[in-house]
Amino acid sequence: MYHSNYLSVILVTGGTGLVGTHLLYDLCRSGKMVRAIKRSESNLKNVEKVFSYYTNTPQTLLQNIEWVNADLLDIYSILEVMDGVEQVYHCAAMVSFEPEHEEEMMKINIDGTANMVNASLEKRVKKFCHVSSIASIGKPEHVSISTEEHFWKASPDNSNYAISKYGAEREVWRASEEGLNVVIVNPSLIIGAGNWTQSSSNMFTKAYKGIKYYTNGQNGFVDVRDVATLMIKLMENNVFNERFLINSENILYKTFFDHIHVAFGKAKPSIKAGKFLSGFAWRMEKLRHLLTGSKPLITKETARSAHRVRNYSNKKILSQFPDFKFIPVEQSIKDTCKLFLQDQGK
Repeated sequence: MYHSNYLSVILVTGGTGLVGTHLLYDLCRSGKMVRAIKRSESNLKNVEKVFSYYTNTPQTLLQNIEWVNADLLDIYSILEVMDGVEQVYHCAAMVSFEPEHEEEMMKINIDGTANMVNASLEKRVKKFCHVSSIASIGKPEHVSISTEEHFWKASPDNSNYAISKYGAEREVWRASEEGLNVVIVNPSLIIGAGNWTQSSSNMFTKAYKGIKYYTNGQNGFVDVRDVATLMIKLMENNVFNERFLINSENILYKTFFDHIHVAFGKAKPSIKAGKFLSGFAWRMEKLRHLLTGSKPLITKETARSAHRVRNYSNKKILSQFPDFKFIPVEQSIKDTCKLFLQDQGK
């Protein structure tokens, strides 16, 4: 059923997502044979579009990918696609801040990851890279910057997404104790071009339409190209059973959106939204969602996170690869805005 003439196959989950498409591009560009899991209803046009951002011959590279339909919640379909696999990059995850998606997200992110590591153990996979998130990094009590050493603490402030990513990490650490060689990456907010209606790429769509409000929140940001590059470097080096924060810079959300609006030639956000206004906004959005069924633009969780000030260290990954240079956030935004406008035919 699958390519048996290859001695070493790399398996990628979430290959149609933001991180997955860029990872596939880098793997294919380096001549690797890749097997990628997708859902039966997945559209591969976005993968081809991302490849076309970086090469004039996307179809040539796409031939290195063997797409297979599998369900992360079906252990038997996962075991089947693991034949001949030596390395696994687990990028698949559900991201949602809407309460009605909680149960589905927990299943996909936690149970799906458990199935992936269990199958990897059974098939004797040599190394497993799990894409986690800064959401699963604990908030330090006495210092202002989070590191890999700050572990999770239960809190009412933790989003359902954060809880699901922490649960997924626990499955990976459990598998490492059972003999699986693992590495975990915890990217900050990822900047990159792809499906402009999904994940962090949707921030550029919203900014293009114009954002009037800003908050005093702050977070870490990183270019998706850096995330993919560092994942491959970690997998190809003798790094085992470690986690790494992947973060370029810590900046204000206002600065982030200012850069986007400037690149688009739009007016910068100029109205400060305090916690009261944010609270009113998410409640109005919830009411609109209940009345019309349309997706809320702001949820209780996203409104809260917009006011938090978080800083993340990148010292550990830079000590592992001292010559690595992160793409500056401003440059990453410029590059992404250019591709957004290109896709809009501007």
